[in-house]
Amino acid sequence: MSDHLLLGIDTGGTYTDAVLFSETAGVVARSKALTTRHDLSVGIAGAVDAVLDQAGASASAIGLVSLSTTLATNALVEGQGGRAGLVMIGFSPEDLKRDGLQDALGSDPVIFLPGGHNVHGGETLLDMTALDQALPQLAKEVSSFAVAGYFAVRNPAHEERVRDRIREISHLPVTCSHELSSKLGGPRRALTTLLNARLVSMIDRLIGACEGFLQSRGIDVPIMVVRGDGALISAAQARLRPIETILSGPAASLVGARHLTGLDNAVVSDIGGTTTDVAVLDQGRPRLDGDGAVVGGFRTMVEAVAMRTFGLGGDSEVRIDDRGLKVRIELGPRRLLPLSLAAFQHGETVLSVLERQLRSAHIGRHDGRFAVRTGLPDEMANGLQPQELALYERIGAVPVPLDSLLANTPRKATLDKLVGRGLVHICGFTPSDAMHVLGRQDQWSREAAQLGAQLMARSRDGSGQPIAQSAEDLAELIAARLTRQSAEAILTSCLAEDGAAIDPAVSLSIDRALKREPGIVGFSLALDRPLVGLGASAPVYYPAIAKMLGAESCIPPEAGVANAVGAVVGQVRAAVTIFVTTPDEGIFIVNGAGPSLRFFDEAQAFAEARDRARAAALTLAGENGAEEPAVILREDIVAPEVEGSRKLVEARFTATASGRPRMAH
Repeated sequence: MSDHLLLGIDTGGTYTDAVLFSETAGVVARSKALTTRHDLSVGIAGAVDAVLDQAGASASAIGLVSLSTTLATNALVEGQGGRAGLVMIGFSPEDLKRDGLQDALGSDPVIFLPGGHNVHGGETLLDMTALDQALPQLAKEVSSFAVAGYFAVRNPAHEERVRDRIREISHLPVTCSHELSSKLGGPRRALTTLLNARLVSMIDRLIGACEGFLQSRGIDVPIMVVRGDGALISAAQARLRPIETILSGPAASLVGARHLTGLDNAVVSDIGGTTTDVAVLDQGRPRLDGDGAVVGGFRTMVEAVAMRTFGLGGDSEVRIDDRGLKVRIELGPRRLLPLSLAAFQHGETVLSVLERQLRSAHIGRHDGRFAVRTGLPDEMANGLQPQELALYERIGAVPVPLDSLLANTPRKATLDKLVGRGLVHICGFTPSDAMHVLGRQDQWSREAAQLGAQLMARSRDGSGQPIAQSAEDLAELIAARLTRQSAEAILTSCLAEDGAAIDPAVSLSIDRALKREPGIVGFSLALDRPLVGLGASAPVYYPAIAKMLGAESCIPPEAGVANAVGAVVGQVRAAVTIFVTTPDEGIFIVNGAGPSLRFFDEAQAFAEARDRARAAALTLAGENGAEEPAVILREDIVAPEVEGSRKLVEARFTATASGRPRMAH
């Protein structure tokens, strides 16, 4: 294995990172390129070509490519993704009210079909009439489908029949709930499946872009993708289950942080363009969230690192609350395209508009704001309403100032819908721009950042005074706000891990401790372990954040590419659960990873379940790209004593197969 170099790629909202890694020498080369949403392969090519050039290595030296990404996480945090049709088998409209499913569904279509199974796998007759009637029209309005059946984890037959019918007629991607989770809880499984369906085209484009680039360079090696729990899966499996890549980037950063720092115990905070992700390393391992990852306010059934994701990053929207006598600045959760980056890419188009707005004696409500297409394929615009389509056609690949685009208030709501669909970016002033004004970052256009800051500084507070005396003063206010909001995010995560229900944003004692305010009663706080800051901008922000939190600051030299490092040092891991239940005395039903089987002997049923779990886990690990995986079996048997005799309620046999990914030979 050591003869080969490993290539790690991390595609984030702003940057695509690449590292070349040797199992003997560690990081050999690293590079960054801007993530190119319109064609992800451009950003991937920029980063990978640079590391190969830097290392003086040929493409033939690469034995494995591993990919991590925050695209899925960012899409859910920002409420984006393709339009999906949800098919519910054996459920009623009342079930939409559970587990946030109705909120997640929004205006996407849903079809209810009679059918489904019971807890032992017995079926209710499936009727697909409503599906057959709706499909021809629906296929033109959505980009994918999600199918959830009642007790499908015990018997997936109805989900599979519906999936096959949808594929036959629509030729669109279909996700079934039993493919994503073996846990009970229909509405939450349906929610997870719906989110998965929305992400299919996004992750498919990412993997396709990576494959296309590698083929163009003659690199024919296995491609792995980091899952949300830090394990690796094959690209083919990631395409089918993109929901498993939520928290992929953060999970990779945790694996990378452990590798780069050697710390067993740490608080790890990773700041990107869109989000800040906070997690705890305990005894060398990331804590996992057994209840399922929470992203964008929705609790999924995806087992992932116990990571809390906050809509706070270098490209966060700067929101000014000027209603009080003293102005308040809030950051996020929406990501904007920084003015400095927009001008770096589009030059005079952006600068001339900012200069025109600054010359005006009147402060415009849309000053310093632009709209630009994200560059998604045209089919992603399927299902737009006429007024949405009309506005979308006025926005092109070059930023358009909002003061000319939004002639009336209703148009603002229409624009917000286009942003929500991921079709349009808003450009505006961000913390990244503030850092350009202060000279702490210099990769994009400082002139645009200065002009944007001057425009924003003209805003007035409740007493009629400008909110800042200069561009630099405003930038310092924003930098201070990012430090404070980051400290609150980290404290929120750490207090939750400690089981303390305290909101740092409203606690007076925490406020005084963070501000170091003197008083008869002095308040102070500190973390019991180092704060590891990750992300390209970590050296700019995290020393101040660690100081505010009374923590030792640890920013490894490779902090900017920790995700890409984590992508190549992980392991493949696959788990399969088989169930044994008793519908009647002396009858034992084995469900999972194949057809339901009936036994009249408990020992035989258990032996079948063990064998099936081991075989299925090994097969899945192999499909996920593992070489010579090892298996561990866990048994959970619920069999209480009832009136002096043992009564089996349920037995679960979970086999976990793990190993290093297969390399090209």
